[in-house]
Amino acid sequence: MQEIIIHEVGLRDGLQIEPEPIPTITKIQWADEMIASNIDIIQLGSFVNPKKVFQMAGTDDLFDYYNIPENKPNKTILSGLVLNEKGLERGMACGVEMFCMGVSASETHSRKNTGMTPAEAQITIIKMAKEAISAGKKVQASVQSAFGCGFDGDIDEEKVYSIIKEYLNAGINTVSLADTAGYANPLKVERMFGKIHELDSNLVTACHFHNTFGMGIANVFAAYKTGVKIYETAFGGLGGCPFTKVAAGNVATEDVVTMFQEMGFRKDIDLKRLKGVPKYASGFLIKDLPGFTYKLNSIKH
Repeated sequence: MQEIIIHEVGLRDGLQIEPEPIPTITKIQWADEMIASNIDIIQLGSFVNPKKVFQMAGTDDLFDYYNIPENKPNKTILSGLVLNEKGLERGMACGVEMFCMGVSASETHSRKNTGMTPAEAQITIIKMAKEAISAGKKVQASVQSAFGCGFDGDIDEEKVYSIIKEYLNAGINTVSLADTAGYANPLKVERMFGKIHELDSNLVTACHFHNTFGMGIANVFAAYKTGVKIYETAFGGLGGCPFTKVAAGNVATEDVVTMFQEMGFRKDIDLKRLKGVPKYASGFLIKDLPGFTYKLNSIKH
């Protein structure tokens, strides 16, 4: 049976464009419920300049909280996003278990997101990845805007593959294709992941889809068919990159888990408990969230 790992990024990608600050205690309450529901990986936040993304100001505090022995999850891995050396230093200092980092294949998005060109960012990211791996940390490197960009339009697929090849040459064996602008479609997903899997049979792949054009869940299934192992999702379908042209939500964690459970997989995840997080978040944020299944008791009649 194909291994399926759910990487919940709602506390980072899901909240980073919300207009009002979310208290750290509230983020902890949501994280605790996701941990209790048996989610595999939870991204607590990103180590970025809080002046640029104020919602991430408490990321260090979240990791400090979960590094207290009585609060540390038994199974769930806690990940953090880093964009530069300073972020990596902060993550190391507060005990991040898994570092996520990446290079945008889009010139415009890369400059807006990191202040660097893709070539400059790639040098920095590979150096950081090697440091983290040497320190015994798990590392996942992504190609952002891998399927297209709201600013630059279509992205040359060969550019994406060349970035992946550099990751492999650097000893990084877990890589992600991130559909930052939501431009992916199922056939393109199958083609690109198929090509990447041909590069190295030991490569572990991850996917990250946004719902700009409503194709997120279809793209998840297409990725599954190619053998993708890790699925990045956000509770309630929240999210969107503040540095892309149109910030649309992620595929909803509970929707993806529902699909996989209906296919006979990941029955070990407590879906009822998991759906409580977007229900709570919807009330806290005083709005309906884009996800579907959290509003339903069951998809069965």
